[in-house]
Amino acid sequence: MKLVFAGTPEVAVPALDALIASGRHEVAAVVTRPDAPAGRGRRLVASPVAQRAEEAGIEVLKPAKPRDPEFQERLREIAPDCCPVVAYGALLPKSALEIPVHGWVNLHFSLLPAWRGAAPVQHSIMAGDEITGASTFLIEEGLDSGPLYGTVTEEIRPTDTSGDLLTRLAFAGAGLLAATMDGVEDGSLRAVPQPGEGITVAPKITVEDAQVDWATPALRVDRVVRGCTPAPGAWTTFRGERLKLVHVTPLPERTDLAPGVLDVAKNNVYVGTGSYAVELLWVQAQGKKPMRAADWARGARIGHGESLGR
Repeated sequence: MKLVFAGTPEVAVPALDALIASGRHEVAAVVTRPDAPAGRGRRLVASPVAQRAEEAGIEVLKPAKPRDPEFQERLREIAPDCCPVVAYGALLPKSALEIPVHGWVNLHFSLLPAWRGAAPVQHSIMAGDEITGASTFLIEEGLDSGPLYGTVTEEIRPTDTSGDLLTRLAFAGAGLLAATMDGVEDGSLRAVPQPGEGITVAPKITVEDAQVDWATPALRVDRVVRGCTPAPGAWTTFRGERLKLVHVTPLPERTDLAPGVLDVAKNNVYVGTGSYAVELLWVQAQGKKPMRAADWARGARIGHGESLGR
C-alpha cells in the first residue's frame, strides 16, 4: 500500500522505521507537528519523526492543524491507501479521516478499551496494573474508541518507569503496526468493535497530578514516582522549595516514620508514608542536576524531625 505516516515524538520513530524497513509498503510522506522551540536558546526544532523522515528522503508535511485545506489537498494528491498513526498529537477531523481508502490506523499504548487518552502508560503504572500492551485500531471521531485490528501484551515490571515501559512498547508496537498494515492490505484482518466493558480513561498527567501525597501508602508513592518519570516528574516540597523525586524504593520493614518525616543515615535517606517508609535513592533539588539522595541530604544538613511536603 501507499502510506502516509503520522507521528511526532521519539516514541513514534520505531514504528516509522519498521514501515520503511518492511519493503512491502511505500511510505510516501510523513505528517508531523510543526517545529517547536527547544533547548536553552528556544530555537525551533523539527520533531524526531520529521528528522527521521528527512534522513530517509521522505516528504514531510507539518500542518498547523490537520483541517487546513492546503494540507488536505496535498493528502488527496498523494492518495494514500492508509495512514498509520503513532502519537501524532492533534485531532483529525472527519474530512481528513475520509481521504485514505483504508482510513487512519492508530497504534495506542494500552490494551483497549483500557486507558483511552493521552497518557495510557503513565496511568497503567500509577494504577498498579501488572499487564499492559499496545493496540491498533481504526480511528473514528471518538476518543480511541474505534474498532480493533490487533494487540500485543507487555508485562509491567516492578521497577518500570513510564519511560522504560514506553520504550519497550514502542518497539513491540512497531511490529504490530507493520503486521496490521500487511493484514489490511491482503484482507486477512478485519477490525472488530472494542468491548463495551472495561473502559478507562487516561488524561494527560499534569504537574499537580505528579505531586506526592505522603499520607498515601508506600506502594502508591512508588507508583506515582515511576509513572511520572521522566515526565512530568514526581515532586514534593522541602523547606518551601520543590524537590523532584527521581527514584524511590518501598521498605516494608520500616514502619516507625510518620508520613513525610525524614530519617537520614550515613548513606541512606528514608521518608515515612501512610503505610511503611520508602528510601529516597535519587532526587533533584530546584535548579540542580539529579543527585543521590544521600548527597542531597548531606548538602541540605537535614535536621531531626524535618519533613517533606512542607
